[in-house]
Amino acid sequence: MSRPMSDQQDAVVVRKAGHADVVGLVACSRALFAEDAGTRDPSINVDWPREHGPQRFAAGIDDPDRLLLVADRDGEVVGHLTGVVAEASAMKPVRVASLVSMYVQPAHRGGQIGGRLIGEFMAWAKEKGAELAEVTAYASNTEAVCFYERNGFVSKSVTLEVAL
Repeated sequence: MSRPMSDQQDAVVVRKAGHADVVGLVACSRALFAEDAGTRDPSINVDWPREHGPQRFAAGIDDPDRLLLVADRDGEVVGHLTGVVAEASAMKPVRVASLVSMYVQPAHRGGQIGGRLIGEFMAWAKEKGAELAEVTAYASNTEAVCFYERNGFVSKSVTLEVAL
């Protein structure tokens, strides 16, 4: 018998990832690539999570300028968020926190898990001294764009490209 979504939400813990979570992070990243980039961007290597994810996630767990969060339900990673903070530069004299990737398994969407991940990311970014937070989403992924807008992000620029 499946539990109502509110019970599932209550059972999900959002926390910093540990080394034991690398397999779950890779699985979520593979699902993200397949669902998002795999259907929207033929220039993306959809095998990146399998080929490079284990090493990148393991290194990121110990990097103080990177954030790796997991949404954990009974020991299973059902979502993740990764972020990074960049130092200020002469061109952009503020610290910027970039939400690099985020994914919640379809069965767990709609229960505020994504909002909780964003909330933790924003708190971490402020702790790190970031003055801005940014995220990139495919323009054709209207659900993601609406989700990020509901969580305070606003469109700033548009990237246009053409295949050669």
